[in-house]
Amino acid sequence: MAKTPRSRKNKKKAPRWRRIAFWTIGTGAVAGLVALIALVIAVYSTEASLPSYSQLKSSPNGQMIRVHAADGSVIVSLGPSYGQWLSYDDIPPIMRKAMVSVEDRRFYSHIGIDPIGLIRAAKVAYVNRGTGRRIQGASTITQQVARTIFLSNKYDVGRKIREAVLALALERKFSKDQILELYLNKVYFGGGAYGIDAASRRFFGHPATHLSLGEAAIIAGLVKAPSHYSPTADMDAARGRAGVVLDLMVDTGAITRAEAQTADIQDLKMVPEPNRNSVRYFTDWALPQLEVLIDENQAPLDVWTTLDLSMQRAADAAINANVPKGAQGALVALDRDGAVRAMVGGKDYVSSTYNRATQALRQPGSSWKLFVYLAALEAGYKPDDTVVDEPVTIDGWSPHNDNNRFAGPISIRSAFAYSVNTIAAKLGQAVGFGTVADMARRFGITTDINTHPAMVLGSSEVHLIDMTRAFASVSQRGIAVTPFGITRVTANGKVIYQHEVDTSRVLVAPYVAAEMTDLLQTAVATGTGRNAQIGRPVAGKTGTTSSNKDGWFLGFSSGITTGVWMGKDNADPVRGLYGGTAPARAFADFMKKAVAKRPVEQFDTQVTLPDWQMEPDAESYYGEPDNGLFVDENGNPMGPDSGYPGGSTPPADAFPVPQDSLQPQQQQQPQPQPQAPERLDQRWIDRVTGRTSNPPPPPPSRRNPAPAPTSTPQPGGADQQRQPQLSDQDSRPNQ
Repeated sequence: MAKTPRSRKNKKKAPRWRRIAFWTIGTGAVAGLVALIALVIAVYSTEASLPSYSQLKSSPNGQMIRVHAADGSVIVSLGPSYGQWLSYDDIPPIMRKAMVSVEDRRFYSHIGIDPIGLIRAAKVAYVNRGTGRRIQGASTITQQVARTIFLSNKYDVGRKIREAVLALALERKFSKDQILELYLNKVYFGGGAYGIDAASRRFFGHPATHLSLGEAAIIAGLVKAPSHYSPTADMDAARGRAGVVLDLMVDTGAITRAEAQTADIQDLKMVPEPNRNSVRYFTDWALPQLEVLIDENQAPLDVWTTLDLSMQRAADAAINANVPKGAQGALVALDRDGAVRAMVGGKDYVSSTYNRATQALRQPGSSWKLFVYLAALEAGYKPDDTVVDEPVTIDGWSPHNDNNRFAGPISIRSAFAYSVNTIAAKLGQAVGFGTVADMARRFGITTDINTHPAMVLGSSEVHLIDMTRAFASVSQRGIAVTPFGITRVTANGKVIYQHEVDTSRVLVAPYVAAEMTDLLQTAVATGTGRNAQIGRPVAGKTGTTSSNKDGWFLGFSSGITTGVWMGKDNADPVRGLYGGTAPARAFADFMKKAVAKRPVEQFDTQVTLPDWQMEPDAESYYGEPDNGLFVDENGNPMGPDSGYPGGSTPPADAFPVPQDSLQPQQQQQPQPQPQAPERLDQRWIDRVTGRTSNPPPPPPSRRNPAPAPTSTPQPGGADQQRQPQLSDQDSRPNQ
């Protein structure tokens, strides 16, 4: 039977939808085949370029810096923190099971990417379309390893494709156990901790080899959101997330329900945060020095420092216990080689990171007289030489003493011990104010120094660490001491920097340093620094600026030199603040602990008592139990500038002076003064202690008295240029 034309037409032309389907399937198959070929090529080429397993283990995730104290303990970790690398067999099985259960339950069955996980992620993406939420649940452990080691956390389609290719290549090159080992040692767990060992030590205080089920659950739960679930940030959130991990472990058969119930995550104890905020003053000062010490910026670094944690705690306690209310304080302690053993830049680092020990510029007051007397001793003066305490005017500037009196001829030792301003001015004029400035420069003062006459009383601003350095150089018999905080730096166990102490720079002759120590120890034994006594030889000097804006004490004993400063950041006056009060007491509190385990060291010269007829200035009487005559009802010293009640001056007999002190050349015996209170002098000490009451004769003069105000300065030493007249504020006394 012949076919009709209609049937032939239908046979020649298929339906349109069928043709579209055919071409779509065909094109898709070809595209899929091309993509598969491209994927295979990409995977194989990526596999060939992958580093070896040992190289992957050693590759860092950024530079880590661990700062060690002098005893080797880690005080600060900067950048990523890594614990000990644990092999697969050393990782507790419960930790492996917890991580697989919560992060990739089909880890042992997929090829690097999880098709089921991809479908689930696509479903989530469809449900959350338009909300801006990212696709979650698609990454396998292998993909996370690829991202952690080779890629960034930037989220885009291109990165996900590269991540998938890397995951497939990793699965081909390494075993499942190796990939899981990489993951557990590389992944970030929060708190700066990378790897389960670092996390275990960070949160629980022990290595990861001893993790319990509850601890493993908490660590496994951190990967999803380290900052949110961190135990140190929110312990309740961490415990809640650990409960979810335990349920997932039960669902996957990793543990039984009974085992999950015995985990008892509510009773887990976390390692408390170390209370070392004052240590940051030291690290903020020391670590920037790495830029000039080394050029390594990739390998993890271990920085070994000079900081003594026991001294640091003692320094912190001494400052906080003695700083006046509303004021701030700072302390620096140097060992004999310049090693910084303690540094406190303020009462609390959290509330103020400003380091007053290294950054603040403050007037040093009478502690600056160290350089005046060093210059005088180098010029030939001796501690027992006689100078005249009398009114003096230099280029229109007339300093006066804190007690507003003049004692006549006295020894240089007495003038220094009782911080006599007029003698410092005369010595500065005799040797030259430029010479004093040069001496300060020689001993490490790095700030600007003026050469006006008032500079002898500490009108130039200085850093506490520079002043401490100067006193340390005196303690080392005139050898320059340079502060340092870093002893060595290691990278991957190899030493790349080692500090070397330079003892070749001699600043002054040893006898000059010994004579200066003679003066300094007398100031502590009987002068303005008596509150700094610690039961062993101490040499030091107080410093108080005008209106009690700054209080200083700097001194040394048994190889440790310590400088203390107190005051307000805005330079407002602090009532009752003298160098011989709170700063000296803070020095003593610290030094008693700092040198407790060190042998007692005697100085080259023994303590020599100052002239018997001298009265200490007002600051040395603050808080003494037997000196009620010289303090007001609030315990503040009474003197011409000390804020006597009503703004007046104390009575004339408040600071009695015998006639033989005012007129020593007449060799007269003191006249009875029944109306005056008993003086607390050497006679009084001798009478109370049962020793002879006969006063020692005045020290013999081995040098002519210093030139009077109207005399010509000594040739070759005086500053011949007339200095500009200072304002009243500049000419106020410093103690």
